[in-house]
Amino acid sequence: MSTTSQQYDEVIATCRNLFINKMTDYGSAWRILRLPSLTDQIFIKAQRIRGLQTLAESKVDEGQESEFIGIINYSIMALIQLEKGIVEQPDLNVEQATKLYDQQVAITKQLMMDKNHDYGEAWRDMRVSSLTDLILQKLLRVKQIEDNAGKTIVSEGLDANYKDMINYAVFAMIHLS
Repeated sequence: MSTTSQQYDEVIATCRNLFINKMTDYGSAWRILRLPSLTDQIFIKAQRIRGLQTLAESKVDEGQESEFIGIINYSIMALIQLEKGIVEQPDLNVEQATKLYDQQVAITKQLMMDKNHDYGEAWRDMRVSSLTDLILQKLLRVKQIEDNAGKTIVSEGLDANYKDMINYAVFAMIHLS
């Protein structure tokens, strides 16, 4: 399991670096995004990955990896928005946003480690296309929960679904590396 932990950290380091660089370029403009807007951004990325996996040719010179990074980063932003709420104006500097990013990653990684223990690293035998489909399924669930004003009867909430999408995307990135 230490290999999984190390590989997870390597993927997150790549995502975190891009997050910090974009925060430096754009600030925390993403803080104005409502959850459905973030969900739609993730959905677009997941749909593009699925297209790349099924199409013989792509017209944009970016592969699956950059889209999985986007899924991870947008999902972390969504978790931050769930915790802090949406604002009318950007309100975080790079240091503050990175601290919140790292907190959400720590919680999500612990969830992965707990599930990984219980499931015996079953994800290692899965195809990247199956992980993509699971992300799309989670997105459809999130959209339904959002349409239900965040209420669920017996199901996990939004946060659990975003965390699962992060972990599936990290697993896909590990497979692709």
